[in-house]
Amino acid sequence: MTDSDNGNDSGKVPFAGVSTSKDAADAVEKISSGLYDLISVKGKASDSRAGVEECAGKDRDTYFRIFHPWSFYPASASELDDAMRQLKRELPKHGWKIVDYGPDTSRNKNINLTADNDAKKVGVNIVQMAKNDPPKLSLTVVSGCYKVPDGQEVEHF
Repeated sequence: MTDSDNGNDSGKVPFAGVSTSKDAADAVEKISSGLYDLISVKGKASDSRAGVEECAGKDRDTYFRIFHPWSFYPASASELDDAMRQLKRELPKHGWKIVDYGPDTSRNKNINLTADNDAKKVGVNIVQMAKNDPPKLSLTVVSGCYKVPDGQEVEHF
């Protein structure tokens, strides 16, 4: 969606508001923490930080998106399916709309789940990598397009 419409134009990046890149990154990492809490399976998350990327077609010094890639490793490989089922069940109860779910075209036929949270102007892609050693969920949270406050520039990290 564009920053002026009501969100019915799927496939476009929503306008997420005005923020510094640091504050926006903190907000996206907090959303990732909320996703971790929804998994409800014993395990650990990778320690990764959010980064800044450009908004396609917009001034890179004024507009930006935040992305936060991280992984979840269940305590036992048998719990990987449980973790993905839990997310598929719980996401819609917490403001997420699942827009895609099913195996990808890779040789491993990894299960992919893509969901959007219109209220928070973020999306998440979750890939169940059962054949990895160790097995994991690979999650990437991506924000809508932010604008920095007037007089500031995007801090790229």
